[in-house]
Amino acid sequence: MKNLIVNADDLGWTEGVNCGIIEAFRNGIVTNTSLLANGAAFASGVATAKSAPGLGVGVHLNLSDGAPVADRESVPNLLNDEGLFAGGPESLLLRRARRGLPLNEVEAEWDAQIQKVRDAGIAPTHLDGHKHVHMLPGLFEIALRLAKRHDIGAIRVSLEASSLRAALSAGNKKRAGLVLKQGVQARGLKLLARDAREQAERAGIATADYFCGIAQTGQLTLAGVTQFLKSLPEGTTELMCHPGYADAALQKTATRLQHSRQTELDILTNTEIRNLVASQGIRLIDYGFVAQEA
Repeated sequence: MKNLIVNADDLGWTEGVNCGIIEAFRNGIVTNTSLLANGAAFASGVATAKSAPGLGVGVHLNLSDGAPVADRESVPNLLNDEGLFAGGPESLLLRRARRGLPLNEVEAEWDAQIQKVRDAGIAPTHLDGHKHVHMLPGLFEIALRLAKRHDIGAIRVSLEASSLRAALSAGNKKRAGLVLKQGVQARGLKLLARDAREQAERAGIATADYFCGIAQTGQLTLAGVTQFLKSLPEGTTELMCHPGYADAALQKTATRLQHSRQTELDILTNTEIRNLVASQGIRLIDYGFVAQEA
């Protein structure tokens, strides 16, 4: 059986992102989403999720953007002078290598993020990381520990399958340099966390068999998604995506994923894509199903 999880990251970022995700679920192939506990539109994201029975909702663990959920006094080393998260995965990895990233503060913050989602009435299907930060050495172990603590049955393993990455890149001649850079990042994650699925299995936390979407982040094409669906292997695959609308609030944020979100929304709700899923015998599921089957 070919199972497919289509996970829309960044629920709670802005109202426009929330609206795009719910449209991609109701009229397209999205089955799951990941909620930013510190997102500016968190409350709207929660309401959006609750209005969509059947949409799986995970927690999008964050150390890179916005304000912390935990008390700032308890996580001072994760913040800049303005009291906000500062630094993407590369700088966090460097700090980790230099033993300058306090893991107790990371755990406290992520625990607070998960608890905020749960307190809002959401039972998370899985954990994943904003910019894949949960895959960094030492941080993946924290995410597994928190999954067990909060009775969350699944976790994303952001190790991109090479054959699926090649299929998803079909028809993409734009911004080849960016795709190449993101492909290098995907390969770097494989080196950093090549035994992540085994770690999760030992911890009793379920994962998808395959994952794809890093190299093509912000660069999805109709041709690429078509080829990806035709190349889907037996087992369970997660396709990461970022649908949404580039509203004024989003345009004021630092994310480079702006109008690409509308493009992804158009692809994910495309009638040809929906028909192809059916004709290929692909079963659309969410992470909750993966956890139950484990």
